[in-house]
Amino acid sequence: MNDAPTRLLADDGAAVSEAAAGAILTIDLSAIRENHRRLKARLGGVRCAGVVKADGYGLGASQVAWALAEEGCDVFFVALLAEGIALRKAIGAGSEIHVLNGLPPGSEPEAVASDLCAVVNSGAQLKAWRAAANRVGRKLPAAIQVDSGMSRLGMAPAEVEAMAGDATAFDGIDVRYVMSHLACADEPRHPANEQQRLAFERLRAMLPEAPASLANSSGIFLGPSYHYDLARPGAALYGINPTPAEPNPMLPVVRLQAKVAQTRSVERGTGIGYGHTHHAEGPLSLATISFGYADGWLRRSASAAWFEGARLPFLGRVSMDSIILDISALPPGKLREGDLVELLGPSQSVDDAAGHAGTIGYEILASLGTRFHRRYVGG
Repeated sequence: MNDAPTRLLADDGAAVSEAAAGAILTIDLSAIRENHRRLKARLGGVRCAGVVKADGYGLGASQVAWALAEEGCDVFFVALLAEGIALRKAIGAGSEIHVLNGLPPGSEPEAVASDLCAVVNSGAQLKAWRAAANRVGRKLPAAIQVDSGMSRLGMAPAEVEAMAGDATAFDGIDVRYVMSHLACADEPRHPANEQQRLAFERLRAMLPEAPASLANSSGIFLGPSYHYDLARPGAALYGINPTPAEPNPMLPVVRLQAKVAQTRSVERGTGIGYGHTHHAEGPLSLATISFGYADGWLRRSASAAWFEGARLPFLGRVSMDSIILDISALPPGKLREGDLVELLGPSQSVDDAAGHAGTIGYEILASLGTRFHRRYVGG
């Protein structure tokens, strides 16, 4: 890589000005750094990578990666080749960037040019990466992923067994890690966790000796037997609770605030929102905020916003660009056009919002759109 890194600082990347935006997303990079420190402390001396796929779970992969690099993190995971190429341009040389989904056929030269590590999920991918190494005349880095029981990505057990007898299978490959992924780590008592760990032990014994990696965010909390040589946290870095049945050990990272576009008063019986799914049961004060499902707030979510500690319930359906709030709990005239109400923050965590929507915090963060003004603080 000859391109100089293009570090994004403070409000760089906030393509929408604060005045022009309907909502403001604040990302606390110091909280991400602290979350990484907390995970490292739990891991003891085990290395702690950073998963920054899906543009850093929607929060900005380059900004997050720079923050983690300041904590000494030098191993990153993305999902797609395009993400890896973009991250390499952003952070420059010196860190490992692994492509979790593997390399699409024919894309190997692009991965080589960006100094990326292929996560090899099949014999065909291994063969293609070996051929790429032969073309460039040097070993190429890879993590070998095995399917220990999730049935999503990785070499099937039969494929690993067949490869075990081939002395040339890994010619030209610098095997950085042997890895797998836990399916049920957020349920500590689920029997699949131990079943997968034992399957992983069996499969990695057939492969070239290399550092091992199994634990995701929740896997870190299953204990030392799951830690191996490298953990790969994602969600926990961004403040999502890796231990859903217990208090969240991580710091919150995001605050989402939307602007009030209009306020009004309505009388009893007035229909509210699309389909008139709600009718006023008496006189109500309403506010419409400039924020909706085009910004990633799921239409099925029954939730609320907050203003100075007061809960303001959603009324009617979430629209593409707006949501109607019941502001009757506030004194008349207290909330005005242009004021900010909070959707994510101290009053409602990402996990709280996910619960209202019947989903998980990962989806809430990854769904956040591009129309916000983004503030990076603590960086």
